[in-house]
Amino acid sequence: MNLISKLTATFLIAALFAMPLVAQKGKGGEIVPQKDYKPPAMTEVPSINDIVRAAVMAELDARKGGVKQEQVSATVIEVTDANNWKWGAFRGEEKYYPASVPKMFYMAAVERQLEDGKVTLTKELDRGMKDMVVDSSNDATQYIVDVLTETASGSELPQKEFEKWQYKRNRMNRYFAAMGFSNININQKIYCEDAYGIEQQSRNYAGQNRNMLTTNATARAIAEIVMGRLNTPERTERMLNLLKRDPFSAVKDPDSQDHGFIGKMLADNHLHNVKIWSKAGWTSRARHDAAFLRTESGRQYAIAIFTEGVAKDRDLVPAIAWRIFQELNK
Repeated sequence: MNLISKLTATFLIAALFAMPLVAQKGKGGEIVPQKDYKPPAMTEVPSINDIVRAAVMAELDARKGGVKQEQVSATVIEVTDANNWKWGAFRGEEKYYPASVPKMFYMAAVERQLEDGKVTLTKELDRGMKDMVVDSSNDATQYIVDVLTETASGSELPQKEFEKWQYKRNRMNRYFAAMGFSNININQKIYCEDAYGIEQQSRNYAGQNRNMLTTNATARAIAEIVMGRLNTPERTERMLNLLKRDPFSAVKDPDSQDHGFIGKMLADNHLHNVKIWSKAGWTSRARHDAAFLRTESGRQYAIAIFTEGVAKDRDLVPAIAWRIFQELNK
């Protein structure tokens, strides 16, 4: 093989190895809402506020002081009328470390980028999305955040370089802020143990810049996803397939997203005709869920319940959800 042939072969091999990365990145750039996007018309309803508060307080009373008010938040949005969403909450604007709940937000951002041609779907990206939402994989989530923000973990950076890096990492915040979401932070990767290097620098070392969500924002997010307000019908269907849960399947893990959260309410009360889409989050301290419920009669609700410091209590979240569900369906 002559020199030119060797150089040609080397170039072709390099190009082949480079192709998946180029294909996945697409043209990159900011995540922006679709051009015709408008925030949903939402009306706060005092009676729904009362229902949510009563449900929380009843469960706290049942635990005889074992759980305090400041450990629980809940928000309900009724979207049966697609043109007039009605909502109520108990401590709905309180910020919590959200564990894995931001993965639902990242999924929506990826589908937006795919639709806009800024990211190209590959088998690896498809695998990462499934593992992030269905299996709640933190490793997959770290990869998805890199794809969305065109950043990467690594060593700490000098301040000017770090500011450029951090601006990119804030893309998800800017995307949801542009749609009117507030009082949240979703610019961090999620780890089983801890962040290091630039990831710790991004958290401001003491955790001041950790992910934070409210139940108000979370209930709205899952409602907008399921109602198809953030993307095309085809991409909405992709997201619904990842969020779909089956509380009546065989229980292999009582803490699974199918069986350990709001889905448990459906199984415990034999509500076979209620469909559920959800994204849970849990750590040694946090136990959260965001679910969208659709009844056989066509009633539709988004319910987000966050709890702190009672992560081992598998019954608190579904019990609150059940009290809310019963009152809304009287």
